[in-house]
Amino acid sequence: MSRLALLIAAMAALRVDAASLEIEVRDASGAPVADAAVYAVPGSGHVDARGPRTVSIEQVEREFIPYVTVLQTGTAVSFPNRDPILHHVYSFSSAKSFEIRLYAAGNSPEVLFDKPGVVTLGCNIHDWMIAYIVVVPTPYFGRTGPAGTVRLRDLPAGGYDVHAYHPNQRGPALPKATALDAQAAGHLAFVVDPVPRKPRYKPPLDRTRY
Repeated sequence: MSRLALLIAAMAALRVDAASLEIEVRDASGAPVADAAVYAVPGSGHVDARGPRTVSIEQVEREFIPYVTVLQTGTAVSFPNRDPILHHVYSFSSAKSFEIRLYAAGNSPEVLFDKPGVVTLGCNIHDWMIAYIVVVPTPYFGRTGPAGTVRLRDLPAGGYDVHAYHPNQRGPALPKATALDAQAAGHLAFVVDPVPRKPRYKPPLDRTRY
């Protein structure tokens, strides 16, 4: 059997033995919470090595897309400008402080996020633009959709501390411990209390300036 075939067989065996975890995030009234970052940290402290990767946070119609991005430490991020104007992306967050000065439509330099924490993004030209990067020390993470749920897949059997976080929450949600058996499908529910996002004034686009 070739090395490639052995590798494919080994990966398939890992998937068979892996568990999944569905996480549900709601507010105090029971309504689903979208854009919540959820992640599972192995209780053993061992984290599977994953290859480096790059994700993109776009600027479209003078907004960051998506509003919340979850990624593992060691991931690089680019900030493509899809608008016909200039943008100036920055963050003063302790987890990552950086600045990409005025640049036109197209791709930006990549920024490496090598420390866990929450990074708040802004644009120095358009002060209503805001977004968040949640950098986590594990490859088992996701972001809730409109239904307030997300499924983490391919988790090795074992114990985990599971976290849920929303950038607009009034107070922290305590992590929950869970144990997963091989091929199990677990479920956890969190309650967070985010402040509703309020529309921010966006002036008409003036193509002669920015």
